[in-house]
Amino acid sequence: MAGWYNSVVEDLSKIVESINYYEKELQEAKYECSIKGSLEKSSASLPGITEHRFNQLQEIEAILEHLNIELRKERSKTFRKYLESYNRTLSSRDAEKFVDSEDSVINLTHLCNQYSLLRNQYLGIMKGLDTKQIGRASCRERVFRAV
Repeated sequence: MAGWYNSVVEDLSKIVESINYYEKELQEAKYECSIKGSLEKSSASLPGITEHRFNQLQEIEAILEHLNIELRKERSKTFRKYLESYNRTLSSRDAEKFVDSEDSVINLTHLCNQYSLLRNQYLGIMKGLDTKQIGRASCRERVFRAV
């Protein structure tokens, strides 16, 4: 599904579906990084594959940034709650420690971490596609030298 960013921004509960989608796509992308079959076909399809995977990476980055914004918003709201309505006066440091132990903050932090991992895996795919392009170029050089 294209447009996971908009779906997640509209409804944060769709985040799990988006993670499942990108993990499935990641498995297909790993297969695309291997060099197999006809060199000409592989060379012809590589720019399109690279563009597609890079676009997915950009969408993952956007979702991750949205999650970070939501995390900062939740932390701020919770921090304010502790400073304004706690029984006793808290220092900022004490309030931060309480904020970090809130379930809502922990859950958003876990989601950010999971999306960071997904982003890093897609960065690995991009490196694999770059290496495939370099390997393809060196194969061509060997073929031309042999002729």
